[in-house]
Amino acid sequence: RLNDTTLAGANAEIPAFDRSAVTPGIVHLGVGAFHRAHQAVYVDDLLADDPCWGIIGASLKSTTTADALNPQNGLYTLAINGPKGASHRVIGSVLDILTARRDTAALLEIMSSPSIRILSLTVTEKGYCHDPATGRLDENHGDIRADLATPDAPSSAPGFIVEALRRRWQNGAGPFTVMSCDNLPTNGKTTRNIVLALAALRDDGLARWIENHVSFPGTMVDRIVPATTDADHAKIRMATGLEDALPVVSEPFIQWVIEDNFCAGRPPFERVGIDLVADVEPYEMMKLRMLNGAHSTLAYLGFLAGCETVAQVMEQPSFVKLISDMMSDEIIPTLNMPAGVDLAAYRDALIERFKNPGLRHKTWQIAMDGSQKLPQRVLGTIADRLAQDASFDRLALCVAGWMRYVSGSDERGNEIDVRDPLSSQLLAIAKEHMGNPAAMVRAYCGIRTIFGEELMLDERFATTLTAALERLYKDGAQQTVKKGGS
Repeated sequence: RLNDTTLAGANAEIPAFDRSAVTPGIVHLGVGAFHRAHQAVYVDDLLADDPCWGIIGASLKSTTTADALNPQNGLYTLAINGPKGASHRVIGSVLDILTARRDTAALLEIMSSPSIRILSLTVTEKGYCHDPATGRLDENHGDIRADLATPDAPSSAPGFIVEALRRRWQNGAGPFTVMSCDNLPTNGKTTRNIVLALAALRDDGLARWIENHVSFPGTMVDRIVPATTDADHAKIRMATGLEDALPVVSEPFIQWVIEDNFCAGRPPFERVGIDLVADVEPYEMMKLRMLNGAHSTLAYLGFLAGCETVAQVMEQPSFVKLISDMMSDEIIPTLNMPAGVDLAAYRDALIERFKNPGLRHKTWQIAMDGSQKLPQRVLGTIADRLAQDASFDRLALCVAGWMRYVSGSDERGNEIDVRDPLSSQLLAIAKEHMGNPAAMVRAYCGIRTIFGEELMLDERFATTLTAALERLYKDGAQQTVKKGGS
């Protein structure tokens, strides 16, 4: 099995630094596949030059990652799957993994240590305990109520951050930088607002200290990381010669753009290809709307059309045209990028990445948690198009595809395993209004936490969306897309 002792025998690229000399400087909440294929890889690249930035990972909900990787000394294999084959690399930047439920005291202790200068997180949109439509803390969220009742034993990401900062405030350890790497619009500002709101509910003095001393840089992260399958496990074992309990797979492309705003120092990110900028929001919006918006469109409509993976969806010219036209005609006109950014080239590169047959990125996986993702990925773009008095037929088809998907049964009558924090409410709406697309649209759009106030009341939005959903029920996803989505 892969570990420090067997590492040298791996038939793969291995860390180019002495792991015994690495000390922790980063705590990362949410040690999922994306973090291990993205941020942890960049940190692995820089530890040879600056070994004081090792990562202590923390899983907030599950013990699976810790139980798999701690016996491997935090080591794991990254398989980079390109169109012509795979390469393999062992990542060594993760030193230890704690679990919030099992190691609460230990996690808060390391977060409170002066050696930790960055707290980063990838906890998905729902992990912020916020209202996706407004970006504000949901004070009635169960985890937030629990964290306020027992602040020294938090369960949420905001709860851990606030309690750790409170301890640092009191023990003189100083602040750390809070760096969100999740797909939230203005993720730095959104995280700051959530943390400040929770801190203010606990102690006004603490909130003022955080406001004055803690930095929350915005980030844009980009790499496609599908779920690792049993077949992936077997291929990696055969290629490397070692058993790995939790490898990850990714595409070759990788990008990280960070606002250069760190209150307690930072690694030499620029040495490993990370873009440090004054304002990350244009890049974040570009990626959220073009990559993530297109991904959601492919996921819902592709799943309904019977495609298991994104690459299978992209084998159909009609879907390629739909996505290309959506990005060109409806998304790009809403973006305002710095000089030198070629959005047409970015669009073309995305299409080629989506076509990569080496990635088995399942449409069902991307379709998860749509109620949390749609506001950032699609609805904001639609709001901008409405403000421009411009068409948004293809974007509306994406939202209609989501509504059709969360109804709980596919076009062949098979049950869909809908994974979403609001799944009960979404399924109940579909059951009540099945056979009446107009009523379904009105009911779904009445969920304020998804659609907000303005879209709920916009007649043009409701009319366009109803027409798209009617087409999906009448013709099916594949034929609707072949007809151009309109």
